[in-house]
Amino acid sequence: MQLHELYPFPEERQTRKRLGRGKGSGLGKTSGKGHKGQRSRSGGTKKPGFEGGQMPLQRRLPKRGFKNFTRVEYAPLNLDQLLAAFEGASEITVQAIYEKGLCPKALPVKILGRGEVSVAVTVEAHRFSGGAKDKIEKAGGSVKALEA
Repeated sequence: MQLHELYPFPEERQTRKRLGRGKGSGLGKTSGKGHKGQRSRSGGTKKPGFEGGQMPLQRRLPKRGFKNFTRVEYAPLNLDQLLAAFEGASEITVQAIYEKGLCPKALPVKILGRGEVSVAVTVEAHRFSGGAKDKIEKAGGSVKALEA
């Protein structure tokens, strides 16, 4: 089989519209574009939001607010959830938290202070709240903060 022998199946083959070839074709005279005007010409389209020369809505409304593009969003995880998932563990890493599905892998982890710590445990995360850090250290454990 040669490249020039390839062809589409007959049911897939489409005939092109032959525009401006007389009344009998159904696409004569104005070629299916109606009559004169911007939309009948090539490249004749209005940009999104154009309101016929009236001031567009996106320019009539006031600008408001601020989006901090350097903000880092953390996945929150409370101590009670963490210790319930890792019962009896002496060390908890971020990788283990992701593998258990406690936090989405795309976000850095922040440990929050809800719950009680009764065993000494080493916890690794990107951030810790003050209460969570105190509870872990009072129980004899330690915290290890990572770069976000």
